[in-house]
Amino acid sequence: MRVPLLDLKAQYATIREEVLAAASEVLESQVCIGGPKVAELERRVAELTGAAHGVGVSSGTDALLLSLMALGIGPGAEVITTPFTFFATAGSIVRTGATPVFVDIDSRTYNIDPGLIEAAISPRTRAILPVHLYGQVCDMDPVLAIAERHGLYVIEDAAQSIGALYKGRRAGSMGTVGCFSFFPSKNLGAAGDGGMVVTSDERVAERLRMMRNHGAKPKYFHKLVGGNFRLDPLQAAILLVKFPHLEQWSEARRRNAGFYNRAFQASAVGTPCVTPWISPECVSIYNQYVIRVKDRDQLMAHLKAAGIDTEVYYPRSLHEQECFSSLGYQPDDCPEASRAAGEVLALPIYPELTEEMLQAVAEAVLSFQNTQAATALTACA
Repeated sequence: MRVPLLDLKAQYATIREEVLAAASEVLESQVCIGGPKVAELERRVAELTGAAHGVGVSSGTDALLLSLMALGIGPGAEVITTPFTFFATAGSIVRTGATPVFVDIDSRTYNIDPGLIEAAISPRTRAILPVHLYGQVCDMDPVLAIAERHGLYVIEDAAQSIGALYKGRRAGSMGTVGCFSFFPSKNLGAAGDGGMVVTSDERVAERLRMMRNHGAKPKYFHKLVGGNFRLDPLQAAILLVKFPHLEQWSEARRRNAGFYNRAFQASAVGTPCVTPWISPECVSIYNQYVIRVKDRDQLMAHLKAAGIDTEVYYPRSLHEQECFSSLGYQPDDCPEASRAAGEVLALPIYPELTEEMLQAVAEAVLSFQNTQAATALTACA
């Protein structure tokens, strides 16, 4: 049985007529920039997170970039963040002219280690940019406390964690701003790129709205230098169709994660991998189900031969990326991030997986350990 890492056609089949009707409504209206669909999605996402304002933007990457710009972060500034994340997190910092300062991760959650942040603060530090990786919110209370002590902004990269909870609070709602991505693979995914910034700061919200539209208010009168960061109303319409299903889809991912956890932990030959550790203070949305194994590349090849698709998020920590070599980091500067990059592997977790597909994935992982055990016994003989 072949099991893809993600099957967007399976999801689309369940909402196809609604999606086509929503897209047709936008096309018939010919409101192709802004409009009621964007405004409604902004309202719903803000309401979900508990923030006062939602500002639709063109992508998750642009949500980060626009947030940094709106907060006045640029040349000479430093932003503390994690090296174990998608490139856009640090790339957006550099694009403003600011400098990313990488702080190592917690080995269990893969999120930034709050205990290492304060030592990285300098007179040039302007913000902390934590990432809620794989669907689990970072340990935010100490991050917020540090930011308050030092007068820093907190920019939450919640691209992978819409709807996730930390001590009853939603991802994206705790910092100065929260940034979301609607990339198709996300729990709430568009039919292309899209993003959202949420905030409860009226002044920041107003700057975000102006700067996503070249800093103009009114039209052709530019108070600020911004860019074209607008959310497409076609994408907003499709996201509005999907929005009522979000919690159900995230719950299905949690059920699938539970299946894997039970299968691996109940193995007669012992646990074949380190399963995701979710803090009791968090509710994860499992944008990814990431296991950890010493022989990751061999397991990946074994699963591919069995028809199981996997992915590595991420194979090289950002502090080791060539484009950031001028920052002077060495692999050992963030050892946990470097170690994770060599051991993590994402398994299929999307809501439409059948029990047979889940069983096939679990059996393939377990059979790898059996193969290893047999090889070791042969070597001993």
